[in-house]
Amino acid sequence: MDALKIRHANAMPAPTWGWLRMNDTQIEIPMSLAPGGSMEVDAEDRLFDHAMSFEGAVAELQARLDAARATANEGSAGDDRACVRAALAENAARNVAADGAAEMPGTAETAESGSANAPAADLELPALSRYQKRAALEEAALDVATAFETGIGADARAYLNFLARETMVLAAAKDTQERATVRVEAEAGEAAAVSIDVVAAPGSTFDLVIALDATAAMGAEDNATAALAGTTLRVFAGSHARVNVTVYALGTPTAMLLDDEGYVLDEGARVNVRHVVLGGELTVTGLAADVRGDTARLDIDTRYLASGSEQRDFNYVVRQRGRKTVSNMNANGVLAGTSKKVLRGTIDLVHGCKGSEGSEQETVLLASEGVDNKTVPTILCDEDDVAGNHGATIGHVRPEQLFYLESRGVSAEAAEALFIRAKLEDAALSAPDERIRASVLRLGEALIPGFTDDIDAPKEDAA
Repeated sequence: MDALKIRHANAMPAPTWGWLRMNDTQIEIPMSLAPGGSMEVDAEDRLFDHAMSFEGAVAELQARLDAARATANEGSAGDDRACVRAALAENAARNVAADGAAEMPGTAETAESGSANAPAADLELPALSRYQKRAALEEAALDVATAFETGIGADARAYLNFLARETMVLAAAKDTQERATVRVEAEAGEAAAVSIDVVAAPGSTFDLVIALDATAAMGAEDNATAALAGTTLRVFAGSHARVNVTVYALGTPTAMLLDDEGYVLDEGARVNVRHVVLGGELTVTGLAADVRGDTARLDIDTRYLASGSEQRDFNYVVRQRGRKTVSNMNANGVLAGTSKKVLRGTIDLVHGCKGSEGSEQETVLLASEGVDNKTVPTILCDEDDVAGNHGATIGHVRPEQLFYLESRGVSAEAAEALFIRAKLEDAALSAPDERIRASVLRLGEALIPGFTDDIDAPKEDAA
């Protein structure tokens, strides 16, 4: 099968337990998919009529950070930690070797990297892993633009930007309240995507809803009847801004959905992200956040369902760099049939984020014996005055519970349908608008005949 392969997507910052094969994933996109589909935006014209940009907002933040660092480092040597000196020395030695001048005078950096000829005073420099070196260099550079990342990764972002053709910039002016809804739809044989930048100026509130819907042919066996819908999103939450992002991922069992997101939070910003992933043969959801400003807060709520042979792949990376920042990741899902799911959650408590707190929690119900679940909560820490917590509750329906249901006429298949129904009902009742609700009902009807009638019955009775 001819396919575009995106390797090392949804990669964890620091790989672990390689034999489980869950540090990253490979996305295979059928070459037969043609750019197409539709994109619809429901937003006020003033959100487009501005001179603001994501890059401009980051540049303004960078200028303030540089000024603050210059003041803090005045009269001192700056960050003189051994890990930073080791990373800089190793990087300098590598650059010298690349230029073919490793043996020339003036290359004392090679000695600092811990070689056999290093002076005794430099033997305290530690050996660094690839992750440690990258982290130390990022901390030394203090470059927001260079450190920016999205959850799925640069290759996926490039592909989605290619499909989208251009980036749409939605901006909220200072101290205003705005909202927008973006819908991306693809049918059989199509690949559709949207590229969005959101800039929330200081003190503003921005509510964004994204609906990804791919309706490929049911029971398809060839690539021509598959479909792909995706989004790549960059969000800058200004000082004390409020940003609420809701993403609904809905697709038929032969559809692919890609959701790639990256966030930068300034001082005192509050960002709430809600992911509802219910349908699609393969869904890949990635989010990376740079919680840069002091007292900023990020809350992520993920609800998912996988049935049949569907696959769900999640990657959340939150780097807390500001002081007294808070991050919370909460996930709740149901796996049925022979479905598979990987959820990677990484909270990185970076050096300097004193007083910060991070928490990860997931609850997974395994509704059948054939599912494959991998939950990877990770805390990375380079600061002492912080708190990090993670945990997962994963469980099967117990045999005695199934026996109880079967003794009352509820088969194992019907019991599995009950769990699926509960997740779909919750998504339908909390849908942001009627069109998204209709898509949830369509999916529910495909999985559980009569689902729509049961949902609408209470409203009809009340009328």
